[in-house]
Amino acid sequence: MVRRRASLLALLLALALLVPAAAAAAKEEHPAPGDITSAEATQAASRDPKVAAQTHVHPDLIPSPVFKNERWEVGWFEGEHEYALVMVDPKTGEVTESWTGYQVAWEMARGYSGEFAHSLNSPFIWVPLCLLFFVGLTDWRRLRRIANLDLLVLLGFGVSHFFFNRGEIGISVPLAYPVLVYLLARCLWIGFRGRGAGLRPVWPTLWLLVAALFLMGFRVGLNMADAGAIDVGYAGVVGADKIVHGEPLYGDFPEDIHSGDTYGPVNYAAYVPFEVIWPYSGEWDDLPAAHGASITFDIATFLLLLVLGIRIRPGPAGRRLAAILGFGWAAFPYTAYVLQSDSNDALVAALLVATLVLLAKPVWRGATLALATWAKFTPLMLGPMLLTLDGWKPRKLALYAGGFAAVTVAVMLWPAIDPGLKVFYERTIAAQAGRSSPFSVWGQDESLEWLRVTILAATGVLAIALAFVPRKKSLLQVAALSAALLIGVQITLHHWFYLYIVWFFPLMLVALALLERTEEPGPGEAPSLRWRPGRRRPQGPSPARTSPPVPTG
Repeated sequence: MVRRRASLLALLLALALLVPAAAAAAKEEHPAPGDITSAEATQAASRDPKVAAQTHVHPDLIPSPVFKNERWEVGWFEGEHEYALVMVDPKTGEVTESWTGYQVAWEMARGYSGEFAHSLNSPFIWVPLCLLFFVGLTDWRRLRRIANLDLLVLLGFGVSHFFFNRGEIGISVPLAYPVLVYLLARCLWIGFRGRGAGLRPVWPTLWLLVAALFLMGFRVGLNMADAGAIDVGYAGVVGADKIVHGEPLYGDFPEDIHSGDTYGPVNYAAYVPFEVIWPYSGEWDDLPAAHGASITFDIATFLLLLVLGIRIRPGPAGRRLAAILGFGWAAFPYTAYVLQSDSNDALVAALLVATLVLLAKPVWRGATLALATWAKFTPLMLGPMLLTLDGWKPRKLALYAGGFAAVTVAVMLWPAIDPGLKVFYERTIAAQAGRSSPFSVWGQDESLEWLRVTILAATGVLAIALAFVPRKKSLLQVAALSAALLIGVQITLHHWFYLYIVWFFPLMLVALALLERTEEPGPGEAPSLRWRPGRRRPQGPSPARTSPPVPTG
């Protein structure tokens, strides 16, 4: 008797738990009373011209209507392949959207307004940023300088971006490659020659610094007022939550971010302080931890560029260089694009700039490069060049390798134990290498795979060759050649996006800013820096050399 009562009580308890869940599921999966039926939605979708074009080519397409996100979504399938997707309003029966090709599976290819960077895409914000970046860094006294062309080419990503925002990725994707190829060639030219015409803005140092500080404040304010964390920031917060709770990082992410564990452990560890302050709620909400992390990565890169400029050159020349670097970061639209998307890409930028700051210390150089490598893997390409930066001195080599190895062991120990290196490799490097994406020419045309492999192999050979030549490298050359290697890898990625520009941008910015033979003062600068050959050199700081050495101390 007692057992029967216990069984009955358990059954009633199970029903009490299942009924609300079933009701919630019914509410989510079925339209409200009075809405059109699935058959009516399918009939409306079948009249769409894009569906008609697909059924003409594939006559065996079968419709599959699903009520989702408060609308009917009718997919047209042949086997497991979906050729068309139509959105139908449940009240009016009108087709609101229809997609074919890449845009069926990839929402980010549909040109939805505000999906990335929100209001930053407004021409009233984007265009003034572009103009300010160009006007502030251009030498208006010598408009034919190649450095001025470099600035225009960096802004040339905007042509591709324009078509991306319109959902025309068949045009936007190919247009990014001429820009990448030019920047690659330019960085290689600078890196091997170590001299040339670089940035020489006419604005006074104070103007550049004030503008940079204003822009940094504006960016942070815009992020707090109107920004949304994309899947990258969401993945960072989820990974940080796993670290805080002692769970395995790889192999078990939420369904709505099931492939979020493709980054290195340093990426997730960087989000831990912010996840502790703003704990993960268990769902993809506003994610304040992602906002806090992206703001911190952005400001850290800005401050490290200022420190780098001051360390490279003494006195007013160093302050001017710092102002140029800081302004370049703060005004470049794509650094703001990363911040407004609450992405993790500025973390890579900050770690690579930190590597330049600590370049003279082999152990710290190796440690910071290891941090960058185990955040997003690609910086590993810089390893051979930075290994031999001090020549082939055994002690220097050992210090560099020791710094890299110590960080590697520290950050990889837990993933190696749980879930194991095999799972780590499959979820990260293997998943990225085998990724299929329409956001590259290789993904849009598989017949070009031979060219992609050739370029990747050439980039790998270059990375090894840079351990030997040039035999002695200045800081300028290290920055330019590092940017070239990162661009070379980006050209070969199956999935490329505008967020990745900030991986190489600060390095190229440093190289361009260091190219000048002399640091002539801008308007309003102290005249003590100005001197001409044939005249007695004034007392005070020496003019900057063509190829600044690696900073010491």
